[in-house]
Amino acid sequence: MWIRSTMAYRASFLMTALGNFLGSGLDFVAILLMFSHVTALGGFTLAEVALLYGATSTSLGLADLFLGSMDRIGQRVRDGTFDTLLVRPVPVFAQVAADRFALRRLGRITQGLVVLVLGLTGADVVWTPLNVLLIPVMLISGAVIFGSVFVVGAAFQFWATEAAEVQNSFTYGGNTLLQYPPTVFAKDLVRGVTFVVPLAFVNWLPALRLLGREDPLHLPGWVGLCGPLVAAAMAALAGLAWRTGLRSYRSTGS
Repeated sequence: MWIRSTMAYRASFLMTALGNFLGSGLDFVAILLMFSHVTALGGFTLAEVALLYGATSTSLGLADLFLGSMDRIGQRVRDGTFDTLLVRPVPVFAQVAADRFALRRLGRITQGLVVLVLGLTGADVVWTPLNVLLIPVMLISGAVIFGSVFVVGAAFQFWATEAAEVQNSFTYGGNTLLQYPPTVFAKDLVRGVTFVVPLAFVNWLPALRLLGREDPLHLPGWVGLCGPLVAAAMAALAGLAWRTGLRSYRSTGS
């Protein structure tokens, strides 16, 4: 329904998608400005940073496209409209994910893919069959990890209805963090996004393996291939959090 509504005004859709493309690209403009004064950032070239940027932006864009509406849970709980979702013969999760589905978010995905291709073209990557396969696996696993964070944040809003910005700090904030090399951050922070909230598996660890670089924590090389396992574990955790939050929901009585 939302897609049909969007495509009823195709010129408007194209303009908003273009605006999304250009707006999300401002972060990469900031990176380009940095490299106008330096030749490397944390030991990474512009092409290598572009690879990191493109991978995380594409993964977040995919998660945002399908699950970006999750942050509206708190608003629905406050105004009582969440009750209407419970009486429909459709899974509540599907209804929330599809709520105000915004096709314009394809602009972010397109922009991320463009930068990713430029990064892969300029970076020194040895194109083995495993490395070729690693790229789509990295993007899909990263999207699942970001999507899981969206769902966990949405579930938390059943108890704390004003928690949308907390969720955003891990999704959009995590995306900004991952756009830069791990070597520019303190090791404690890198450990946190590896072992606590495993955002490092979105792009840092797979990209380091792709580039043949050792990670700052000196983990074994095979860890960079564990993105699908981490994504599956995060999805399971998100599913548990969602079901727990849904069971704990108390109607407003509206």
